[in-house]
Amino acid sequence: MSCYHLAYVFERFPTFTQTFCVREILGLEQQGVRPLIFSIHNTRDESIKHFPAELLDRVVFLPDEEGLVQQIKAWKDANQLPQSVVLTLRHWADRPDKMRVYEAAWIGKKLQELGPEIKHVHSHFAGVGARTCWWLRKFHGHSYSFTAHANDIFCQQTDAIPPALQLANDASLIVTVSDFTAADLKSRFPAAAARVQRVYNGLDLEPFISERLKADRSKAAGGILSVGRLIEKKGYDDLISACGLLRDRGVSFHCRIVGEGPLEEDLKFQILKLHLHDCVTFTGPLGMPEIMRLLTEETQVFALACKTEQDGGKDNLPTVLMEAMAASLPCVSTRLAGVPEMVIDGITGLLCNEQQPEQLTGLLAALLADPTRCQQMGDAGLAHAKENFAKEVTSKYLLRAFARHSGIVFDYALASRHGLLCRFLQRALFAPMQLRHKIEKARDKTFDLLRFMSGT
Repeated sequence: MSCYHLAYVFERFPTFTQTFCVREILGLEQQGVRPLIFSIHNTRDESIKHFPAELLDRVVFLPDEEGLVQQIKAWKDANQLPQSVVLTLRHWADRPDKMRVYEAAWIGKKLQELGPEIKHVHSHFAGVGARTCWWLRKFHGHSYSFTAHANDIFCQQTDAIPPALQLANDASLIVTVSDFTAADLKSRFPAAAARVQRVYNGLDLEPFISERLKADRSKAAGGILSVGRLIEKKGYDDLISACGLLRDRGVSFHCRIVGEGPLEEDLKFQILKLHLHDCVTFTGPLGMPEIMRLLTEETQVFALACKTEQDGGKDNLPTVLMEAMAASLPCVSTRLAGVPEMVIDGITGLLCNEQQPEQLTGLLAALLADPTRCQQMGDAGLAHAKENFAKEVTSKYLLRAFARHSGIVFDYALASRHGLLCRFLQRALFAPMQLRHKIEKARDKTFDLLRFMSGT
């Protein structure tokens, strides 16, 4: 039996800002999948840890940038690297993104030692990790896939190597977390459209359900909660403006905003200017137990006023909305990207157009005045989350996508357990060129970096 089925290459893992990645790994492991996990940056010193402590012991962290470069040089001098790596570094000149080559060289060497049976690598975000996986394909022939989320595809990365089109076309599988981004990616990259698969981020619902069942809801009335980084796309200036309008209407409420970020001082000044210090509170960053307590005990409505940033960045499928639904709360948000796939307008919550504080005010006021409707929407939200976002559901969808569209190691026991034999057979019969990639031989005298990167 193979030791590992595939490798994951993260830019940062585990990290409290990307708990969906932790849930994905744990969900796959519960299905019987054995991933070998690499993290380009070391996250051991993060103060907030929303993951099992033993998970860190299973992660292979790359050296820091200086140590990484020195290690690659040492392996080069000892003739322990593929010639394609050596020649790529030699011919790189002043091109950007060179560290991806070093990272792929290091991970490729470790894969030979730790997981020689691995034929496929996966990453989250169409960024650093995915581009490192692309180089693993060039140097060692691994197939690769990535999960596209939000700003990694909404914002253009002009100095990235490879560019987005080549990254998409060479991937054997592109996972994305909403129907909205699936349609967008298929439109932008038609040659890769058949390999785009929507798999929602998964959530462990049980802790939220359990906490809600035993919660003391005596302080929930009038409670508005929002959780997120204090950055433009979260729309906190619009939420604060809406709170000012609520106050002017005589609505009784208290809004708590959990998080930190570069806009904190600007937002606090806005609160001061609107004289909202008695009804809007910044808590700073909080650990998950305290966030869960606020969700289940002191909140009537969850609000997230998502909007599009000046550079095109925006939220896609915010995990905090999923968590609020798991806690049986109605959600108020905006019609943006994948949000309407979570907040079903009029059923699990209410939606307005982005950057419309007056519309947002009306929605908040309507729910704060109707506790019965809040409960009905909260119950519907939990049912929607169970059907679509439970990690047990999403991990099965992801495993099916891997079996059909990736080079994940075939395991008869795993395939039989999850009914994947037909999908593995389809892969064997109809594998695209992304799974049949052959390593190009690199020769010193004839090496052309641009031609090597383009595959021509």
